[in-house]
This record gives sequence, C-alpha cells and structure tokens, in this order.
Amino acid sequence: MAVEKQYASDVEAILSHRHDNGADLWTAPDNRLLKGAPFSTLESVLYLLELGMDPTEPLLKEIAELIFGTWQEDGRFKMYPTGFIYPCQTIHAANALCHMGYASDARLQKTFQHLLNIQYTDGGWRCNKFSYGRGPETEYSNPFPTLTALNAFRFSDYWRKEPALDKAVDFLLEHWTIRKPIGPCHYGIGTLFMQVEYPFRNYNLFVYVYVLSFYNRATGDKRFREALEALESKMADGQIVVERVVPKLARLSFCKKGETSALATIRYHEILQNLQTVK
Repeated sequence: MAVEKQYASDVEAILSHRHDNGADLWTAPDNRLLKGAPFSTLESVLYLLELGMDPTEPLLKEIAELIFGTWQEDGRFKMYPTGFIYPCQTIHAANALCHMGYASDARLQKTFQHLLNIQYTDGGWRCNKFSYGRGPETEYSNPFPTLTALNAFRFSDYWRKEPALDKAVDFLLEHWTIRKPIGPCHYGIGTLFMQVEYPFRNYNLFVYVYVLSFYNRATGDKRFREALEALESKMADGQIVVERVVPKLARLSFCKKGETSALATIRYHEILQNLQTVK
C-alpha cells in the first residue's frame, strides 16, 4: 500500500516533527521513544502506517531497528535509559512493531511469552505505578494497555488460540459494565471515552470496538454489541465522524474534528468484515 496523493501533505507534516525531541526519528538523544506526544516515535510510525506508508520503506525499517534497539533479553522493551520498565511500555513497543510486520520475529515471540507470563489475575495487564494513589479501583488492570496488548496479539500465532487472551477480552467487556475509572492509571468509560477519537492513540469507543472485533470472545457478547451500536449512532452517511483529535494533529486532513474521515471509515469496515468472518 502506498500513500495516496491526497495524504502526502499529512505525511510531510508528520515528518516535519521528526527532530522535535532533540534527535532524529521523533526521539530524544537518549532514545526516549515515548517522549513528545503526539509526535513520539511510537505514535508517529503508526500515523505513517495509517496513511498508507509501506513498512518496507527505508524510513520505517530504520524506525524498526531503533525500537528493536531497546529490546531486552527477557522480552521487555526499555523505553527510557533509566528507571523501571513498565508493562505498558513493552506493550506499546510490541504493538508498533506488529503493525510494521514483525510479529513473527523471534524477539517479539519472546515478548509475547513475557506478556502472557505477567498477565494479571483479572486477565489484563497492570503497572505497579500509582500516580493517583491507591484504592479499591487500583486493584484492577489498566484497560488501555490491555486493549493495546490485544491489538498486538492479533498479529501473532496466539490469536484466537490462547485462552489467556479470552480472559483479557472478558476484562475489557466487564469494564463496559463497570464504567468507572479503574486500574492504577484510572481509565474510565465516560464522556471522553464515548467521543470518537482518531487516529487511535487513546482509550476511546472507536479503538475499543475496533480491537475487540478481532476476537470471537467479544463479538457475540451483548456488551460489545452495545458499544458497536453506540459507535454507529455517531456516524454520518455511513462514515465515521471524528469527534475528538489531539490539538497538534488537528490540521492533518485525514482526521479533522467534526468531519468524516475516509481512513477512519476503512477501519469501521474492518469491524464489519470481522463480524462476518467470526469462527
């Protein structure tokens, strides 16, 4: 897939930020690949892929090497030069590489096994970091990293075969019922969640339905169907309308707030296709 002419200016705009964090490829001199949102390394590569850039492009190959350069022998990815390595960091790195076509790489195979080994008792993934203090709600996993992990696992041989992934799906479906902020990072399902955000970079209704649609465990569940109906109620003429976009991305043509997005609508059609191919 190549970038269509109409999105060339969006690609140029994203590339114009590649030195913003002090080094090349949207990173900092000390290789902080998550620094500088919404133009961090891991986010920017996903935007370029969304716009149609081929993973075999030299630029994306260089980024893949940069990300793999942070891989540890135990399967984790070290996103920062010092400090603890949190599961969410490894999850986001693995997700980016899976979207770039590296799911079968031996290093990611080790990462998948590591993630399964550290899966929390409720089925999700959870960081032992309590920025909001401790309470009963922090005994849950973090929903967005769990959703992102499922997004990565759908590229793997574990997809639709590993029971542990069904547990992760169950956890996320239960959050649709719970609604309240849960996990150490307090992910909730409220007003902001229900606003359709695109491109996918935060926990919201659109990415929630999109990722879960790849899992048979979810697609027949009443809670998933309710979420899908909520998403469809916000569409216009069969197209996804972007309700929320981070301000620094607002000028990009493929994700203008308040307008329909052809690329977002392609993701919606993937959801429908997934529902037709449930096994």
